[in-house]
Amino acid sequence: MERFEGRTVLITGGASGIGAATAQRLAAEGARVALADTQLEKAQQLAADLEGFAVAMDVSDIESVNAGVAAAVEAIGPIDVLVNNAGTDLFGFFVNTTPEMWEVVIGINLIGTMAVTHAVLPSMQERKSGSIVNVASEAGRVGSVGSASYSAAKAGVIGFTKAIAKEGARYSVRCNAIAPGPIETPLLNAAEEIYGDVGKRLKQGMVDATVMKRAGEADEVAAGIAYLASGDASYVTGQTLNISGGLSMW
Repeated sequence: MERFEGRTVLITGGASGIGAATAQRLAAEGARVALADTQLEKAQQLAADLEGFAVAMDVSDIESVNAGVAAAVEAIGPIDVLVNNAGTDLFGFFVNTTPEMWEVVIGINLIGTMAVTHAVLPSMQERKSGSIVNVASEAGRVGSVGSASYSAAKAGVIGFTKAIAKEGARYSVRCNAIAPGPIETPLLNAAEEIYGDVGKRLKQGMVDATVMKRAGEADEVAAGIAYLASGDASYVTGQTLNISGGLSMW
């Protein structure tokens, strides 16, 4: 039996990168998937391939979140699995960043994770069933040069994960996080595209910090998400799984 047969899954940031790889993985294992993204057309193309549903959602906008979750529920049913994957970074050494940049990065990565969870969790608690997987980052555990606000936001995601795991346990709702290291995604590669040689060095520094000396692939992260979201992890909650080539080992 497929692990997600008959299960509904909402993935934010589902149009590309880790979100798209996760959607493909879970759909292949029987899930009905809803992809939420600001890139609606791209999400719709992938959703069509997966016989799923796509919805426009800006996770930093509460009204957009609530409307998007309602549309997803109407299309595929109450959400059994939530993958909070939407994220962004505005690379730059901290002294060169601005409060406006902090607001964008924290608004999407941390507040967005909180907002979507806030919209989905009540139904899970009422049904006494559900699994939430938050995409954090090794940056939130060890810090990342050129990504101070991103590191702060992802550290917040890890703390939020633990709190929701404790609050959700009596309702049989599990909440875990993953902490990817450098992964070949549009987000990571944007550093070089935007900042040229400096961005290239930032990326290479992340890769060099891993013991495996390579960047990971989105499919490798999707495999970890699939495990935490599935019944195979029925006794796992409040944990952060590093998928980082050994960047950190704790």
